[in-house]
Amino acid sequence: RFLRRIIEQGELPSLIFWGPPGSGKTTLSRLIAQKMKADFVEFSAVVSGISDIKKVIERAKTNKLYGRRTILFVDEIHRFNRTQQDAFLPHVEEGTITLIGATTENPSFEVTSPLLSRCKVLTLEPLSKEEIREILLRALTDTERGLGSLKIEVDEDAMALLCEYSYGDARKALNLLEAASMLGEKRITKEVVKEALQKETLLYDKSGEEHYNLISAFIKSMRGSDADAAVYWLCRMVEAGEDPLFIARRMVIFASEDIGNADPKALPLAIATKDAVDFVGMPEGWIPLAHCATYLARAPKSNASYKAYLKAREDVKKFGPLPVPLHLRCAPTELMKKLGYGRGYKYPHDYKDKKPKQQYLPDKLKDRKYYPEEE
Repeated sequence: RFLRRIIEQGELPSLIFWGPPGSGKTTLSRLIAQKMKADFVEFSAVVSGISDIKKVIERAKTNKLYGRRTILFVDEIHRFNRTQQDAFLPHVEEGTITLIGATTENPSFEVTSPLLSRCKVLTLEPLSKEEIREILLRALTDTERGLGSLKIEVDEDAMALLCEYSYGDARKALNLLEAASMLGEKRITKEVVKEALQKETLLYDKSGEEHYNLISAFIKSMRGSDADAAVYWLCRMVEAGEDPLFIARRMVIFASEDIGNADPKALPLAIATKDAVDFVGMPEGWIPLAHCATYLARAPKSNASYKAYLKAREDVKKFGPLPVPLHLRCAPTELMKKLGYGRGYKYPHDYKDKKPKQQYLPDKLKDRKYYPEEE
């Protein structure tokens, strides 16, 4: 109703469509541009950068001279970093472009506040089974863009299964229907759909099983010092649309957990990589990711500090809050000094080897060894 009203009035604000995959964000944007007779420019945050933005703005300025509106559709706008998102601001404010951003992530966290304040956020829900069914029926009769020329029939049970396994995602439903049609059957039954489900290559889902499988393979390849495999799994994730900052964060953790003090340069490099990816953004963000992944894979490995913490945690859970030895306690008041706080503490810098014999652990754990001497 809101969209119909603003289209009829010819006053389209910049918009953010927030909704799950296949909920119609792109289709709706195209329809708006068509209704308003605007120049519709599609833009993917995964493969586009600042230079591409400049080209689009020049095109929009030319359109404006001739009185034509430019609608810039940015798919996955959340993948743009702050600098890239802010590049749209002056042109949105001047009316050079009408921005329509599409995102599957909460725009409150993923879109910069200045840009968000200049856009109207519209939330799209997953499509209902009835809506999915209507889309599939249209695809079966559309001879130009659908499967109409194949004259395929779909059983009711099969149609119900297609609607069920699309999970409100029109794109997934159409992909599944196409996969079923490619099995060579003129009549699609429930069994054909099940076979298609087994063979279909599902879209990469950040919350799905493949998301965890790929990051697991990536981490284990680096842990096993296989740089070739690490680059391959990294590429699989990046090309599938994984959040590059998620990958970078995992490498920061890996640098401490699996390399640790065997190569102290690994952690600063991983943190620098995270900052570089955030600063550069996509599509060039893969370059520092590949740089870091190959370094971490080839670096010497040690999980001694990681294991030391786990051992200490076991004792903390087992023995609870054991008292701090008196000589290690802070004594900011006279009363604390009288109670013996800090008494007998040996200041390491007063000793030649900087290692005076002194108990640092609680009495119950005074002989515990968490971190191996050879490390």
